Amino acid sequence: MQIRDVTLREAAQLPDRSYTRAQRQEAGEHLAELTPAFIQAGFPATGPPDPAVVRDLAASLNTPVTALARPLDGDLEAAFDTDPDVVDLFAPISDRQLTYSLNTSLETVVSMLADAHDRIQEQGFTPHVSLVDAFRTETSRLVDFARMLPEATPLFLADTVGCRTPDEVRGRLSALETRGIDLSRIGVHFHDDIGVATANVLAAADAGVGYADVSVASLGERAGNPALEEVVASAYLSQGNTFGIDRTGLIPVCTAVLEALGETVGDRKAILGETVTTHESGIHTEAMLAEPSTFEPFDPDDFGGSRTLLFGEQTGESSAAALLDRIGIDADPAEFLALLREQGPLTRDEASTLARRRFD
Repeated sequence: MQIRDVTLREAAQLPDRSYTRAQRQEAGEHLAELTPAFIQAGFPATGPPDPAVVRDLAASLNTPVTALARPLDGDLEAAFDTDPDVVDLFAPISDRQLTYSLNTSLETVVSMLADAHDRIQEQGFTPHVSLVDAFRTETSRLVDFARMLPEATPLFLADTVGCRTPDEVRGRLSALETRGIDLSRIGVHFHDDIGVATANVLAAADAGVGYADVSVASLGERAGNPALEEVVASAYLSQGNTFGIDRTGLIPVCTAVLEALGETVGDRKAILGETVTTHESGIHTEAMLAEPSTFEPFDPDDFGGSRTLLFGEQTGESSAAALLDRIGIDADPAEFLALLREQGPLTRDEASTLARRRFD
């Protein structure tokens, strides 16, 4: 499965966000360090700074850069002017979207997509196609569309309102495959409104899809998209698979992307949060001095991160004794513990320095 990163385009849809051209350029350069298959840089028809961002990144990155467009003349011209590697076509396909979003017929949309797909190719660009609200569209309609436009690869199916679960995703993809659709040409685009976007991507990957959209720290419209760092870390830990992403810099690069955009994550955010790899509980720190995996699901070093052991109010005498033993200091653990509780919380290095100064 190949990864298309949509951080730059999706994050810009968050309320009260207005990233500058320079911010998005810097974030895009960091994203390229992770080696995704594609970076969706923007939606040129929406106006500045998107056209400049797409143009800048397409000209400077080795990673293929994509520009979003509806199957409309103005959108296509705006995308072509940025000289991207890929033009990402999107249009609704469900009855609900056709009625209340476009007020048009399915036949009209299919014709527009087919014509736009051909035009993109004629202009020398690679087309991708995304079907809005596909996971709330009947399977037969998806099959018909895939057969009508067999050259549409990848063909992304969007869970636009983030309402599907992993079981439903597996069921829908299985139904498509049973009806002759090659899942390797299918891409998936999920939202996290009910909290299962990452799980949905993993389910789709297991089913055999060829592509998936992700964003750093789930940045995206409403509840966001599958978190790039969660998808990669989960797949690596369970299957040794990173979907082509360079896992060795996952944490620092994602952090750099957030910093470039002026975004932050909560301390308890999976993979990236500060407390995920910070331990102070006495029982935990004592065990982790001997074997970190006792209370860790992963070694943060596998993803370019680091762990922090804290010694202070929550430290027990056995943990204090274990640290003294580790650094070769013969001292009363109870006395050392009193110092830790008085001066803590201290990192392992700080606590070790304190012990040496006091007892060595």
